[in-house]
Amino acid sequence: MQPLSSIRCQRTVIFVTAPIWRAIEMTIHSARHRRPFFCSTSPVRYGRISMLALALSGAVGMLATGTAAAQSTTAGIYGSAPASAGATVTAQSDNGFTRTAPVDASGRYAIGNLPVGTYTVTLQREGQAAETRKNIALRVGAGTDVSFGSSHASSGTATLGTITVTGNNISPVDVSATASRTVITAEQLQRLPLARSGEAIALLSPGAVQGSGYFGNAISFGGAGVTENAYYLNGYLSSNPLTNIGGVTLPYGAIDQQETYTGGYSARYGRSAGGVLSQVGKRGTNEWHFGGQMLWRPKSLSSDYKDVFYPDTPLPSSDYSYSKPKLPGTLYRSRKGDKAWNTVFSAYVGGPLIEDKLFVFLAAEQERKDGVSTASRGASVIGRDTYRVDKPKVYAKVDWNINDSNILEFTGVKNNDRESGAYSDFSYPGVIARSASGAFADTVKVDDRYYIGKYTSYITDALTFSATYGKSQQSDYRNNPSLAPYLYNANREDPAITGGGEIHNNQTSTQSRDGENRTHGLRLDLEYVLGSHTLASGVDNMYFNANNEGALTTGPGYTWSYDNLDPNVPISDTLGVGPAGGNGYYVYRGVFKTATSMSVRQKAYFLEDKWQINDRLLLILGVRNDKFTNFNDAGKVYVESGDQWAPRLGISWDAFGDSSLKVYGNVGRYYLALPNSVAIRGASPSTKTSEYFTYTGIDAQGNPTGLTPIPVDPSVGVSCSGNVVSSDRECGQQPDVASVAAHNLKSMYQDEFMVGFDKTLGSDWVTGAKFTYRNLGTTIDDVCDSDKMRTKLTAIGVDPSTVDVPGCVIFNPGETNSFSLANLDGSGRTALSMSSADWGFDKKAKRKYLALDLFLQHPFDGTWEGRIDYTVSRNFGNTEGQVKSDIGQADVSKTQDWDAAALMWYSGGYLANDRRHQIKLYGSYQIAPEWLIAGNIRVLSGTPKSCLGYVSINGISENSAAGDPVGYGSSYHTCNGQPSRPGDAGRLPWTKIVDLGLTYRPEFADKKLAFTLQGFNIFNERKPLQVDSIWEDNHYKLSNTYGMGVNFTQPRYTVLSVSYDY
Repeated sequence: MQPLSSIRCQRTVIFVTAPIWRAIEMTIHSARHRRPFFCSTSPVRYGRISMLALALSGAVGMLATGTAAAQSTTAGIYGSAPASAGATVTAQSDNGFTRTAPVDASGRYAIGNLPVGTYTVTLQREGQAAETRKNIALRVGAGTDVSFGSSHASSGTATLGTITVTGNNISPVDVSATASRTVITAEQLQRLPLARSGEAIALLSPGAVQGSGYFGNAISFGGAGVTENAYYLNGYLSSNPLTNIGGVTLPYGAIDQQETYTGGYSARYGRSAGGVLSQVGKRGTNEWHFGGQMLWRPKSLSSDYKDVFYPDTPLPSSDYSYSKPKLPGTLYRSRKGDKAWNTVFSAYVGGPLIEDKLFVFLAAEQERKDGVSTASRGASVIGRDTYRVDKPKVYAKVDWNINDSNILEFTGVKNNDRESGAYSDFSYPGVIARSASGAFADTVKVDDRYYIGKYTSYITDALTFSATYGKSQQSDYRNNPSLAPYLYNANREDPAITGGGEIHNNQTSTQSRDGENRTHGLRLDLEYVLGSHTLASGVDNMYFNANNEGALTTGPGYTWSYDNLDPNVPISDTLGVGPAGGNGYYVYRGVFKTATSMSVRQKAYFLEDKWQINDRLLLILGVRNDKFTNFNDAGKVYVESGDQWAPRLGISWDAFGDSSLKVYGNVGRYYLALPNSVAIRGASPSTKTSEYFTYTGIDAQGNPTGLTPIPVDPSVGVSCSGNVVSSDRECGQQPDVASVAAHNLKSMYQDEFMVGFDKTLGSDWVTGAKFTYRNLGTTIDDVCDSDKMRTKLTAIGVDPSTVDVPGCVIFNPGETNSFSLANLDGSGRTALSMSSADWGFDKKAKRKYLALDLFLQHPFDGTWEGRIDYTVSRNFGNTEGQVKSDIGQADVSKTQDWDAAALMWYSGGYLANDRRHQIKLYGSYQIAPEWLIAGNIRVLSGTPKSCLGYVSINGISENSAAGDPVGYGSSYHTCNGQPSRPGDAGRLPWTKIVDLGLTYRPEFADKKLAFTLQGFNIFNERKPLQVDSIWEDNHYKLSNTYGMGVNFTQPRYTVLSVSYDY
């Protein structure tokens, strides 16, 4: 679908009693698509034991740790101990929860599905404690090796009678996992210099890169689009319920662990083809703890952004001229003085309400951010916005250990966002000076609330059941108080009227909204250990409801867009808009209204078998079935996926049987649903119209006066009424829901293959390598070439004038799609099959990602930690995903790509999130008992540039109808008479960001008091992260902003903080 910014016309599954892999064999042949996303569970590492012993006596204990998963909130403990009759191992958490497992005849034990926390693990013989390991900190989704016996005692172990006390003893290589993930703990968050966000934590992971600045802080994982990720809070989905861009995270001080998955998710989980950000919040223990922190980011220690200038690029030939010949090399936007400063106050308290039984943890955070931002000279209001943002957050967690077999948990999260601002005067040379007094930035009020309950029952040593239910509510209000219309392209106003300057008003925004989203979901998991198999089945259902979501036009309900063109050339052949005549200056009135309601139902169930084939080889075999159903504002279904089977296979080989070398692999299919926002401008009514005029004057508010309508030929374009036209037939009518999407529509899916190894180097280091291959199998977008449908109707003997042909339909690019179109006489419907060739496409949708990740790590040993990752990758094809970064189009699965064949000519190349090289280094070092230094370094190669112009290849004149064959203006992959594939225009420069921190914890305060100094981007590298890709404003009129930076690295800033933790 053409973006708005293009302003010219242009049931419960019962556990099975046979190994699930047999079921997979029976169902895999009928697999169609699928979409899960998650991580593999964690079987355990074993010593060299016989297959017979494993199958007959050791399987229950050894396999009970199967908990690793991208939304997991639990962990496991396993290990070895001297075998003796009646020997058991007991794990007791710091809140009194206790579980016991027997030591089998092979000397192995395992305890799974444990709440994350710190544990004391005790080996008991004949009812007496023989050895004890204290302070065992579990990592979410992983198994921790806690072994007993003299052979496992370290040199730092102290023996007290028959009891041995030691610290945490986590094997650096987890042979029980096959997924690719990074876990960052609360202790690391205290040490490392990171921006206070889940996204900043996720960027520590290999293959994770910052997405386009048009989409905020959204991240691309492994070449996927920014909408293809999943967010979780204590096991409940917290992704943006409308668009799936970003999600809600915990207050920073409430994060216990963040698990970031970059691939290899098991069949237990879905809703992602990119990555997963899963946060586990802190919980109360048997000791009361409290604390607080104050952070200050001073204005005086923050650097300015660089000024932005119009590019001064030579004209490619005499055929071209700049839209504004005097602008190249001049100031576009003054950024000196543009700074932000903030303060954050946070506090927490946690402890027992009833010792060993009932616990509470509460955390609150208040952030206030102030700043100054100067508008560009082309903005509707030219001034300096002094803004304020308030972000209060609250987190509450209650845990009830009903007994050692039953646990009940409750989580509550409330995040608010309040934004406002006011403009002061600022002027640019050559622009008519006008007071910005009375102009305001948008007022924003966003509220997010999450309520999550989880029940876990350890029915027997071999059978575990859990149920998670959650619900959320999000409200999003955005509006501008000005009643004036927004002015597009004030720099293209007729200079004969303005005197060469520009006339603006106090409207700073084009759209307002007042929407609400609600979600609720239920997840049921059942896990049973049977011999050498750990069998799992479950249900994973989510429901999304949106009310009044979409956009309205600010001010009087319309905008004005100024432009100029050769007075004898039609403004749009496609829409039938004639030439402007006169001196070529014209204006059009735009109306945009999309607010509507809609809902999505996502249901899934899965089957999984974790099969410990022998003491070294583990297989995780699973299958997931996802069903997605999308409803419009009238509650009618417009997309229904049916069964989508997604097989998953993970393998882990403990090569030497001692966890020193793990070779692992993963292969799987991952399906992705269409979010609610797809119904906007598709399955529900919407209005996007234009009405063209010439004018003789402009009043003080920028409104054109002396309007004369420019004639429109209704037989050529899509006329709503009179001279009102719509490029996508969006005239506010209720769409025919049965023709919105192809009846055989397939959900977007991606296949992934991953293989790698992890290897210990001595006792302190671990290294590894991983190869990843991802291939997009099917995608969903919209196509808006109704003429091609009419041509096909004619070819099959149907008069197109008797059929209601939609302007845009949702389809699978590159596939044969079947549609049902309503007959205009009410006699029924006409079936229409459209192949890729019928649309004029000569290629299928393509996106491939290949990457090699290398790492070297030194886990924290009480003194220092460090990790370095190097990733070399390629991300190429003709489809980025569900959004289009090069022009900032966030119309999920309705981008302008695939709208018509001409838009896809020469579209194959390197995609927007392609970074060839990534080097990431982070760590900390205790340089003295009271002093710690830390760093985080990212060195990244630049992303590819794009150039989008009019069609000018093979001697085609831009002024001809062939120069703009579908009326989208400067949107084709040709520039200066040559094809311009993504990346042909070059690449952006490398970025090198260095963040450092220094922490002082004085001995006199028992190290509970901390003073921290953190510097971000200390070398103040201020480079563009993205540039304008629109080559022309009109035929042979080069855009003055092409190649100009639109998103930049954040300048250097400093954060000072003081904290106290008791």
